[in-house]
Amino acid sequence: MGLDFSVVPSYFGVLLQGMGWTVAITIGAGLLSFFGGIVFAVAALYAPWVIRLPMRSFAFLFMGTPLLLQLFLIYFGLIQVGIDLPAFVAGVIGLGLHFAVYNSELIQASILAVDKGQYEGARTLGLSRGQTVRRIIIPQAVRAVIPPMGNNMIALLKDSALVSVIGVMELTLAAQQAISRTYRPFEFYLAAAFCYYIINLALEAGLRRLERRIAASR
Repeated sequence: MGLDFSVVPSYFGVLLQGMGWTVAITIGAGLLSFFGGIVFAVAALYAPWVIRLPMRSFAFLFMGTPLLLQLFLIYFGLIQVGIDLPAFVAGVIGLGLHFAVYNSELIQASILAVDKGQYEGARTLGLSRGQTVRRIIIPQAVRAVIPPMGNNMIALLKDSALVSVIGVMELTLAAQQAISRTYRPFEFYLAAAFCYYIINLALEAGLRRLERRIAASR
C-alpha cells in the first residue's frame, strides 16, 4: 500500500484543533513554569529552612522522576484524595511544575551572578531585604536568564505531546484519531510533525524578538 496524502486535507480541522490545544497547553504550562521557577528560586535562596527544605524536596521529586509518571500521579492519583482535575488542567500543572524546577536552577544561578554591590546599594538606600530582592535582584536575574529559558520552552512544546496519554486532544492525539479512521499512520504523523515544526518556528521567532527587546533595554 503506497502513500496517499490526499486523505490529510479531510482531517485538517481535527489537526488544527489539536494544534490549538497544543499551543494553549504550551502557553499555560510556560507561564506556570516561568513564575513557578521564580518562586522556587527565591525560596531556595532566601526562605527560612522550614519552607526551603520542603520546596527543595518537592523540586527533587520533579527532577528525579519521569514527566509521564508525574502526569499520571496528578491526573489519576489526586482523584483518590478527592481532587478531580480536568485533563487539560492536570496537563498544564504537570508540565508547568516539571519545567519550573529546571527554570528555577537557571534563575538561581542568575540571581547569584548579580553583583553584590547592587544588593548592598539598595539596602543603603533604605530598601528592605524583600524589596531589594523583588525590585532590584529578580528583575535583573530574569532578564539575563530569558535566553536559556527559551530552550526549556521549546522542550516544553515537544513534551506537550505526553498529555495525550491522559486524554487531552492535543496534536499527537488528534493525529492518532485520524489514523484510527484512515489507517494512514505515516501520512498523519508526518502532518503532525509539520504542524509541530510550524509552532516551533513561531515560538523561536517570538523568543528571538523578546531577547532583542531585552538586549535593547539594557
